[in-house]
Amino acid sequence: MSSWFSRFLPKAAPEPEQLTIAHAGDTLPVTFVRNARSRRASLRVDPANRRIVLTAPLRMARGTALGFAAAQAGWIAARLKRLPQSRPFVDGADVPLFGVPHRVRHRPDRRGAVWQEGGEIHVAGRAEHLQRRLKDWLTAELKAQLVPLVHAKAQQAERAVKRITVRDTRSRWGSCGPDGAMSFSWRLVLAPPEVLDYLVAHEVAHLVHLNHGPRFWALARALCDGPIEPPQAWLKQNGETLLQYGG
Repeated sequence: MSSWFSRFLPKAAPEPEQLTIAHAGDTLPVTFVRNARSRRASLRVDPANRRIVLTAPLRMARGTALGFAAAQAGWIAARLKRLPQSRPFVDGADVPLFGVPHRVRHRPDRRGAVWQEGGEIHVAGRAEHLQRRLKDWLTAELKAQLVPLVHAKAQQAERAVKRITVRDTRSRWGSCGPDGAMSFSWRLVLAPPEVLDYLVAHEVAHLVHLNHGPRFWALARALCDGPIEPPQAWLKQNGETLLQYGG
């Protein structure tokens, strides 16, 4: 491509930049990003990645954007303090399995297995593999409940599901494509069963209505085993905490 033609193409936004803002003798971490659709500088909380994001238009001077963030240093400090505590998978950690607390037990004397025993989840093998093995086990536990639930509700809605995937998504709990492919966050294994039931009903309803209009909500309510308001409220109150599990 010629350099003459490339001058007329829109410039790509630069990569995010990690910055620090001085406040009350401390330094506050901020992620600086550019967005072509932004018209002004703004700050937002990204609880999934435990960070504050400063967004600015492509043409705004860097110093102007940083000055805006510096003027909001008190707000940034307060929001950072309110972020949920990180909850890594380590020996002795408490992990809710479908909403029921379980204690993680590292078992270096055993090899290559994860199993549930009473109110504990035992993870064999070396310590550096504990987090991955536990996450894989939790994902398998979710799939065992999720897959038949999706197909049952899809049959109820008289629709077909193309495929079901479980991913490490942080921006949404579930999604449904126009081709009938569905995706869910593995962290739903940590939520109570009624939350999983509601989210499956929500995504299956999208097989019929690719919007959030009145007919969509009527179908979602019909597909859900109980009222949708309690699981919606639970997610609103506890969703940020779920995102902190497992690193």
